[in-house]
Amino acid sequence: MINVTIHVAKTTLSKLIERACAGEEVIISRGDHPIVRLVSVTSSAPKRSFGALKGTVKVPDSFFEPLLASELDHWK
Repeated sequence: MINVTIHVAKTTLSKLIERACAGEEVIISRGDHPIVRLVSVTSSAPKRSFGALKGTVKVPDSFFEPLLASELDHWK
């Protein structure tokens, strides 16, 4: 991870973009306070796997029971 000021980011933007595309995290700060993170668009979140939570989440049978008429009125 690299931390640079706004001034340095403006003068070295091309190099910072190259570093972000290489997978490095670039933090741009205003003074001592980090304000933005520069990351590559191509570095996406890991793919979701269908059924990844199988066996870890339990749904009670009552979930599938019909709602009471008074509860259904709230959905109108």
